[in-house]
Amino acid sequence: MSHGILSSTDLPRLVEELTRRAEHHHSSGGEFCLQPRPAPETVIEVVEQLRALLFPGFFNGSDDLTSETVLYYVGATLERIIRPLKEQIQRGLCFVCNVCDPATRCEGHARQVTKEFLYRLPAVQRMLNLDAEAAYLGDPASISTDEVIFCYPGLHALTCQRLAHELHRLGVPIIPRMITEYAHGRTGIDIHPGAVLGERLFIDHGTGVVVGETCVIGNNVKIYQGVTLGAKSFPLDEKGNPIKGIARHPLIEDDVTIYAGATILGRVTIGRGSIIGGNVWLTRSVPAGARITQAHVREELFRDGAGI
Repeated sequence: MSHGILSSTDLPRLVEELTRRAEHHHSSGGEFCLQPRPAPETVIEVVEQLRALLFPGFFNGSDDLTSETVLYYVGATLERIIRPLKEQIQRGLCFVCNVCDPATRCEGHARQVTKEFLYRLPAVQRMLNLDAEAAYLGDPASISTDEVIFCYPGLHALTCQRLAHELHRLGVPIIPRMITEYAHGRTGIDIHPGAVLGERLFIDHGTGVVVGETCVIGNNVKIYQGVTLGAKSFPLDEKGNPIKGIARHPLIEDDVTIYAGATILGRVTIGRGSIIGGNVWLTRSVPAGARITQAHVREELFRDGAGI
């Protein structure tokens, strides 16, 4: 059984130790929950079906749709995803539920959340159409919004984040982060599902972009590759553990452009219409209409004798 490598006493001892350590990591802090966990491959499949639903005619073999068949396709796709979507939401709820009784708690909750999430899809679709338009208008290399939808990693990441954000708002654990990490792996763009994103957001190129959990981004914002909108520090509780859920990421107002490699940390405000130059490091707010370059940052550091 152990191929002659482990003895008859070594194997049970190793199994016991691995099991004990696995129990220690369980979120309920004790016995293993018998309810199934969210299945990454199913979550990804549902996300891809949702992408096809939001952009009919683009994904999952739907390129032969006509005005007569599109209604059938959308309806059939909705029917197909409802059951696995509800099941994965229920698994996510059970993941952190100490009661672990899906027949009386998680199942009913999952049904209600799934229904509410589906009702929000038209609003998500509207936002994504505006994102695609912003990318087309903001990139002289783009030939059409169709190209943006098919090819641009920024729109893929935004699609996943906007879907995940609605689940996050509905209180679904685990699943939203699974969705944004899927996008992160595919695109190199890491946007937390808790981040609030405005209309017409354009993430150009995108690789290496990081947007933190409590970041708020306004309308008509353009972000280039390698930008970090992160936290400056992590306040600790009396036991030395990070305090969860506090606002710690930047507020980006409308019509801001942030060029490649810029890093903005902390709960600071980047005023409306500002331009943040490439590779700038900021830990303070800037007023509306500001133009911040590396030279500007160095001048302030020299003048003030302190960090910016």
